[in-house]
Amino acid sequence: MNVSASAAAGKEARNQARRSDHAAWTPKPDRDPIAILVAQERTRVPELVPIRHGRMAASPFAFFRGAAAVMAADLATTPVSGLGVQACGDAHLTNFGAFAGPDRRLLFDLNDFDETLPGPWEWDVKRLVASFAIAGRERGFKAKRRGAAVLAAVASYREAMRAFAGQTNLEVWYARLDVEDELAKLEGEADPEEEKRVRRNVAKARGKDHLRALGKLTQVVDGELRFRSEPPLLVPVDELLPAAEATALREGLGVITDHYRDSLPPDRQYLLDSYRFRDIARKVVGVGSVGTRAWVLLFTGADDSDPLILQAKEAEASVLEPYAGASRYRNHGRRVVEGQRLMQAAGDIFLGWCPAVGFDGRQRDFYVRQLWDWKRSADVDSMSPEAFEVYARLCGWTLARAHARSGDRVAIAAYLGGGDSFDIAIAEFAEAYAEQSERDHAALVAAIDDGRLEAEQA
Repeated sequence: MNVSASAAAGKEARNQARRSDHAAWTPKPDRDPIAILVAQERTRVPELVPIRHGRMAASPFAFFRGAAAVMAADLATTPVSGLGVQACGDAHLTNFGAFAGPDRRLLFDLNDFDETLPGPWEWDVKRLVASFAIAGRERGFKAKRRGAAVLAAVASYREAMRAFAGQTNLEVWYARLDVEDELAKLEGEADPEEEKRVRRNVAKARGKDHLRALGKLTQVVDGELRFRSEPPLLVPVDELLPAAEATALREGLGVITDHYRDSLPPDRQYLLDSYRFRDIARKVVGVGSVGTRAWVLLFTGADDSDPLILQAKEAEASVLEPYAGASRYRNHGRRVVEGQRLMQAAGDIFLGWCPAVGFDGRQRDFYVRQLWDWKRSADVDSMSPEAFEVYARLCGWTLARAHARSGDRVAIAAYLGGGDSFDIAIAEFAEAYAEQSERDHAALVAAIDDGRLEAEQA
């Protein structure tokens, strides 16, 4: 990296998109968010699509969470500096959270990469700040409080990027946000009740592990460990297929597992080989992801009290691809995995990918990870306005760190500058887009009410 050239390129990028230009949000005349959602659902499991509608209809923020494709189309019409990064593609506030690193320290980081793709860094920042504006409205926070959280997120991003610009490549690569370190900062500074809530949430994260998943999701049937039947959210393969086809699927999993195994480093292959496959079930996950094919696979090691539960989730083309270009990877599961490895400070040791042939004979792409490994999202519904602002700062720093690993951090920092011009513009965009999202949610509810879309609560 030529630091001087990068800094000059960042300042030159202001001629392509002035920082104040990012405040603008004007919807296209032919904009149709419902049509985008319906088009996206054509490849999904038909009987699960109404659950997606039901979950998205719950609130404007729930709609926003599921509408990454809608916002991608909107962001494609907004100004960009021309400086690229490995973008998350869906960097809203509940796609950050805690999980266990390989060293068994609890980390805070981005944790959803279904839409990751190289693209403009501004798109991730705008999705993040819009999520704070929308969630703040939903919590009933006044405009000043919402604005403070939005400004905290973007200022934290800008300040962190400028700090990373002055660090070595290895310093940036090793940077991470350790939850224990952040808890130590709370002592004596945060409201005692707020600190208790945070510590309870951390304790819940540590309790969300394989043993808890084993107790919650499985049962013993005729002496064999099997997934529970809780349709439509958790359905064992024996209930999805006739007996002969279910048996054939179980027997054919060896080929799929071999493909997945090949995507792991040799030491992880050795670890995976120490487990025995036991069962498979379809599981409904997320909000926007509902309808994509997601499976949970049960393995055991030394005995039935030594479980490994993996989630294999279908990976389709990123919602950014129509606007940022096609992925370099033919397998979209690999696209997700490689993007996650670039953006996260530390990742799941079982993260990998594989192709798989479905019931309909079509080959689809999947990525694989552990189902629960101390994973926990922030409890936004219980946050005070002060905690909401602190959380915004954590998310802003984390997103900057993720972008600094893959993009030209010096150029981005130079573009952003030391003042608050960009912050103010982005805060204006966030409020405007929050209003847009409320209108889009109302359009979804209307489409359900008049029978154009089917919705189901589950």
